[in-house]
Amino acid sequence: MKKGALVPDEIVVRLLKKKLDEPNSRTGFILDGYPRTIEQAKALAKFKRIDAVIRLIVPEWIIVERLSNRRICRCCGEVYNLRYLKPKKEKVCDKCGGHLYQREDDKPEVIKERLKVYAKQTQPLINYYQGKVPIFNIENNQIDTPVEVIIDKIKEELRKLK
Repeated sequence: MKKGALVPDEIVVRLLKKKLDEPNSRTGFILDGYPRTIEQAKALAKFKRIDAVIRLIVPEWIIVERLSNRRICRCCGEVYNLRYLKPKKEKVCDKCGGHLYQREDDKPEVIKERLKVYAKQTQPLINYYQGKVPIFNIENNQIDTPVEVIIDKIKEELRKLK
């Protein structure tokens, strides 16, 4: 993870299957960042049906800027962003007073490596799902777009599926 590599498929598939077998997943679920490989997509298809793919299209510079400014509380896990969602006191969680830190995989050089891995392993999923399920492309070219705007666009596309 520190190098930007992915967790092995067999571990992720096993954990996901267990989670999706829970009662609260029976009425629906959204997978964020999964599947990441065609092998994972094929494994997922053996135990769950996918209704749609939501593809977020964002320039690399925005991804690097947003992720590299993310900070997380060591105590409670609260998430901040030094650009958009700043804590009231530098490096201190507003919620519990814990210390805020930057994950190793949120450093610019690691983010860029993660994006290379994405291009190589995840991008081919678009071709895999083409013609199998609807693919909704949600674009964002503005760094200051509130997350709620993107969520609304995703909801709008999902409503089309009913």
